[in-house]
Amino acid sequence: MLPHQQVEAAADRHSHRDPAAPTPQSELGSSVMEPLRTLLLFLLQLASPLAAPVPCEERVVRLEAEIRGLMNVINDQHRYILELHNTQSLQLQQIPNTHLGPKNLYRDCSEVFQDGNVASGLYVIRPDGSPTALSVFCDMNNGGGWTVFQRRRDGKESFDRAWVEYKHGFGDVHSPEGEFWLGNEPLHQLTSQGDYDLQIDMEDFKGNHRFAKYRNFRVDDEQDQYQLHVGEYTGTGDDALADALNPNSPCSGGIKFSTFDHPNYINAGDDKGRCIRHSKSGWWFCRCDSGNLNGRYYKGPFEAMSDDGVTWYLWHGWSYAIKSVVMMLRAADLENPPPIIARWPGQFHTVPVTEGTNHAPYSQ
Repeated sequence: MLPHQQVEAAADRHSHRDPAAPTPQSELGSSVMEPLRTLLLFLLQLASPLAAPVPCEERVVRLEAEIRGLMNVINDQHRYILELHNTQSLQLQQIPNTHLGPKNLYRDCSEVFQDGNVASGLYVIRPDGSPTALSVFCDMNNGGGWTVFQRRRDGKESFDRAWVEYKHGFGDVHSPEGEFWLGNEPLHQLTSQGDYDLQIDMEDFKGNHRFAKYRNFRVDDEQDQYQLHVGEYTGTGDDALADALNPNSPCSGGIKFSTFDHPNYINAGDDKGRCIRHSKSGWWFCRCDSGNLNGRYYKGPFEAMSDDGVTWYLWHGWSYAIKSVVMMLRAADLENPPPIIARWPGQFHTVPVTEGTNHAPYSQ
């Protein structure tokens, strides 16, 4: 029985009392009970909406408030991460450089190669203007002297990173199969030393290979948003960076680097950074349709539902995700590479021992 029904029943029992029964002196009489009964019913009616389901509009308002609260938490955490990265970068700049000896002062892999090192692997370099030494992977194939600054292999490393991460670099540069980005700041320091070539090697899921090579490769400093400049193109993969060369392109003077927290592409303000959030990477975007070799890694060629994968769209189109990519740079004036000494049959010959002598065979 509901509360107001209990009150009504009690009032009915009181109103049907035996008329012959004596009336207590404290009784207020029926004229007083009736207004009291009405007041209780009125209060119960006011309280009943409190137990009713919350209207849909109120629930929406409440959920929106919760979402805003969660977004504030996420933004606070993101700011904290950025502060950590900035603190680490400042600490890196304070590391003393006294550990660098004269043999460690190669400026790039081209100088490593010219000094007679012909094996691909990790080397220590220090570009002009760099506060510290860098461990870099030098590729000594294809003429030698290539400084690798990007590698994609299997998707183990996420390239959906913030501006400060792309600035200083991330990933596993120490493993021959590791995925990494060397860093936009090292790229600027390297390409500011002279004239450099850019080489991009790509492989699809059928084992087909394509390459793109650009002359006059340069990356500006952070004040200019690590703007990309490239010159003449040659290769087999077609020119997906044509916006940097085409005089009719809005980015003919250079393509600025963009990340989800630092969008710099054309019309980034109009779409509120939607393009870069969709691409899930940092890259030199002129417009939303630029080739993107830092996109999301997919395990198959057509797993990407749109152009958010590792794409070089002039080769396979927007929805084809490339299997592997290596990007590297080399000094354009690298000439007279060190000779590779090899032994061939007949290089060493043996003089037969004359009977009666006791000397061993020798080589000439």
